[in-house]
Amino acid sequence: MSGHNKWSKIKHKKGAADAKKSKVFSRLSKLITSESKRVNGDITSPGLITVIEAAKKENMPKENIERAVKKGTEKDTLSMDSVTYETYGPGGCAIIIEALTDNKNRTAAEVRHILAKNGGYELAAQGSALWAFSKVGGEWIPNSKMELSEDDGEKYGTLLDLLEENEDIQGVYTNVNDSEE
Repeated sequence: MSGHNKWSKIKHKKGAADAKKSKVFSRLSKLITSESKRVNGDITSPGLITVIEAAKKENMPKENIERAVKKGTEKDTLSMDSVTYETYGPGGCAIIIEALTDNKNRTAAEVRHILAKNGGYELAAQGSALWAFSKVGGEWIPNSKMELSEDDGEKYGTLLDLLEENEDIQGVYTNVNDSEE
């Protein structure tokens, strides 16, 4: 009965938790590097301070933060662009996808692929979904929320999971009324 002992169970749980942590650290590292490049490594900059605080909140190691700041000051660091995509998902819910990428074309293709493969959705024109949100403190807050049917709710959950798995995507905002809130 190999693979059924206590250590195997712990190992698998730890592996899953480490993978989640790694994704979060990777996203935060990109954000820190981008902000560091924008402010030329000035750690007293309000934008960089905010991003570093967010990383500390997620228990990101100090060495990783310092490495990301340093990477942003190097000459050969690729420029990272912030991109916002809009779409309508299951049940007509508005979705805003924010990404930080070094290749806009690749990221747009990946987002289009995820949307098309999971319900045949397409990217919407700029401004077509933004009207349903207000930007408050760097986050998109829905002006009004909508309810989804059980079937649409399942599709919505799957779509959000797949979008959030993408390494370039920094945030996904919707106007769906989540019962978790």
